[in-house]
Amino acid sequence: MSAINITNDNFEKEVLNSNKPVLLDFWAAWCGPCRMISPVIDEIAREATDAKVGKINIDEQPELASAFGIMSIPTLAVIKDGKVVSKMVGVRPKESILKMLA
Repeated sequence: MSAINITNDNFEKEVLNSNKPVLLDFWAAWCGPCRMISPVIDEIAREATDAKVGKINIDEQPELASAFGIMSIPTLAVIKDGKVVSKMVGVRPKESILKMLA
């Protein structure tokens, strides 16, 4: 499955009510490091069967970025049962991101 574009409209359904952990990628089009990590996030989205992957464009969804206290991007967060269980800032290798989901 590919990464889901998360917005205010689908956040509750796709993230809060998900029966799987959700990896969220907070990003922006102007962010170089975000563009570097994007293919890795897309790869995880295609491969992950026991998790959901979503992307939140902070310029289009400032309320969600604010709600998560996003100060730097890229920021990755894992949500389980509606709560943030891990958070990571910056470009990281795929293995580090997968460990967040474990």
